[in-house]
Amino acid sequence: MKIGLFCLSEHFGGTVTESIADQLRLVELADELGFDEAWLGEHHFNGFSVIPDPAVMIAYAAARTKQIRLGTAGFLAPFYHPVRLAESIAVLDQISGGRINAGFAKGGFAPDNKHFNRDPDDLRQAMFETVEAVDDLLHADNISAKGEFVSFGQVTIKPKPLQQHLPIFVATFSNPDTIRFAARRGYGLLFSQGASLTECLEAQRLYASLAGFNPEIVLMRVFCVAETTESAYRTARPAVDHFVKSMRAVSAEKMQPAWNRQNYDAILREREAFFDGRNFIDQGVIGTPQKCLDTLNTIRRALPDVHLILKPSSADPGQNRAMLYAFNTKIRPQL
Repeated sequence: MKIGLFCLSEHFGGTVTESIADQLRLVELADELGFDEAWLGEHHFNGFSVIPDPAVMIAYAAARTKQIRLGTAGFLAPFYHPVRLAESIAVLDQISGGRINAGFAKGGFAPDNKHFNRDPDDLRQAMFETVEAVDDLLHADNISAKGEFVSFGQVTIKPKPLQQHLPIFVATFSNPDTIRFAARRGYGLLFSQGASLTECLEAQRLYASLAGFNPEIVLMRVFCVAETTESAYRTARPAVDHFVKSMRAVSAEKMQPAWNRQNYDAILREREAFFDGRNFIDQGVIGTPQKCLDTLNTIRRALPDVHLILKPSSADPGQNRAMLYAFNTKIRPQL
């Protein structure tokens, strides 16, 4: 089991500058404490999760850290040109000393689709084509593409990544098409804060039946440790509720383009299910150090090699830092 940090650069109060700085300081602290990984998300047109450009934040974090691996969870692949994205990833890997994990997602918020001019029906296939092209560009020369959504002439990017085989992951909400795509290419799988262990294991079985081996799995979890379970939940619930309300607001009816209304209604229902605060809490690593340890051991028994990435869930940056210290002193030694 690898233990990491999940970062969404959440803006609970103060200035945006302070919120971004607090998030980056948390990554630095995770590095100092010996956490294995830090993964950064990507959100657009959103005043709460202020992280529209994870590559820039990873570049800063790479310069300020020494050993922690840095991942994206994930680049919203349909909104990028694969050549430019591959170049960014390669440079990040060079300047970080070979510490990059490249994770990708398809997106799905209505404003993103509107402003980046993507039909929501096309997102998954566009992600597949973009990720495949990025992978080829990172690891081989004289690459071209001629797909439905990605097309470019023969090109070789320079520099290549420092890692000979840069790890690639794709986000799946247990979608069988995404799992099949990942298995065909040998990519790892990214699971959200609400994914159950049962869903992860079912995805693992499908993947293994196609690839002949188990995937690397990155699993996100809400994290809150305190002296009592009650106080941990009192801290975590307001932060999670505010996150969920903010994410749902981005998908609200008033932000919905009129040109594809029927399909966007389906997208909105999917977003409602995806951002389920009660589920995030139920699946979370929340409670006393012993209760958190018990939850971690349950996850480890089910998925021994999982990359478990924890999102400290408090509106107070100081409290989030204290949680990392508590994890390191009261929980990790027992794992």
